[in-house]
Amino acid sequence: MIVTDLEHAEERIPGSPSMDKALAFLRRPGLKGLPDGETELDGRRVFAIVQRYETAMNAATRFEFHKKYIDIQYIAAGAEVIGWAPAGRMSVSEPYDADKDICFGAVKPGEWSPLYLPAGHLAVLYPEDAHAPKLAAGAAGPVMKVVIKLLNCRR
Repeated sequence: MIVTDLEHAEERIPGSPSMDKALAFLRRPGLKGLPDGETELDGRRVFAIVQRYETAMNAATRFEFHKKYIDIQYIAAGAEVIGWAPAGRMSVSEPYDADKDICFGAVKPGEWSPLYLPAGHLAVLYPEDAHAPKLAAGAAGPVMKVVIKLLNCRR
C-alpha cells in the first residue's frame, strides 16, 4: 500500500505504462465535472470509476480485497478514512467472486490502521491490502472519489 498526494505520486509509486495512464487521467482538466460511472483508459486493463457518496460513521467496517486488479483510490473532493490491514488478517464473510474481483470480510478492531485521505490524496492498494473505504473522516460528509483499476501484472 502506498499513500501520497497526487503532486508527488511519480516520486513514490513505481512507474509503468498503466500507472502513467492512471495518473494522467487523475490530472486531466475537468476531472471534478465527470459524471459518475466507468471510463476505460486502456480497455479492461486500466479503467476509472467515478463515484460520489456520503461517508459513513460505522464501527462495523466492511473490508474487501481484490486479486485481479490494483486499486488507486483518489479523493477528488471531500475527505474519507480507508481502513487498511494485510489481507491475511481479514476473516472472509463472502467468498472471492472472480467475475467481480472482490472478496468481503472483517478485520478485528485494533488490527487495522485508518488512512486519512483528504482531497488531492490517493492510496494505491495491492491484492495483499485489505481495505474498508467510505469511512467518515471525523464526521460524515460528501466525497467525490475516482477509483482506477489497474490489471495486476505482478501475479
